[in-house]
Amino acid sequence: MTGVAGSVARAAGEACSARVLAFDVFGTVVDWHGGIAREVRALRPRVDADQFALAWRAGYQPAMQRVRSGQLGWTLIDDLHRLILDQILDRFGLADLTEAEKSHLNKAWHRLDPWPDVVAGLTRLKSRYMICTLSNGNIGLLANMAKRARLPWDCILSAEVFRAYKPDPASYLGVARVFDVPPDEVLLVAAHQDDLAAARACGLQTAYVERPAEFGAANPKDASPNPANTWHVRDFSELADQLGC
Repeated sequence: MTGVAGSVARAAGEACSARVLAFDVFGTVVDWHGGIAREVRALRPRVDADQFALAWRAGYQPAMQRVRSGQLGWTLIDDLHRLILDQILDRFGLADLTEAEKSHLNKAWHRLDPWPDVVAGLTRLKSRYMICTLSNGNIGLLANMAKRARLPWDCILSAEVFRAYKPDPASYLGVARVFDVPPDEVLLVAAHQDDLAAARACGLQTAYVERPAEFGAANPKDASPNPANTWHVRDFSELADQLGC
């Protein structure tokens, strides 16, 4: 099912009123599970790399909530990733890693690979729209990732810019403010329904991208359409088709 707006399917190439496409990154643009598992396997082949990746990611929202609640002051995702990493190393028999190994592993989030459709799809979308990130990842992480993976962003926006982690409205409305457009001229593209719901509550348009293997092939994710989204697509190539690029 593609191009869902309410219960009406949009035709490919139908005009989109958005001027800015803002992209969630982890899971939407890049395969965090595959990338983290790959690096863990390279470091310690006997570790259950799939479960390690899931455990590391499971600490993501609780760590950000500590910042949102004021329990922690403003803390970059790089530093939150390290806090989570230190908490799970012993569980996976990795407490003996050297500091250099821990630091290198923590930067694995900078070295994630994009999904196969991403670079070509973004390049097409960039021909017609302003494209930017809207990620909880910090700017240095996102810039390193973009350089390595050749992601053709017009602009890198991060929770770091707004000092507010999604789903804080400041992050979504911040995109509109940066580009000096009304919120309804920003389209958030994400593989997470909660992210999209928070964006809609701020007046943004939304596009859901199916990433059924986000949590690994053994843990397929439900990618059913939600009629509240403006668009529903399989990948970035289909999004470009739908948006007339």
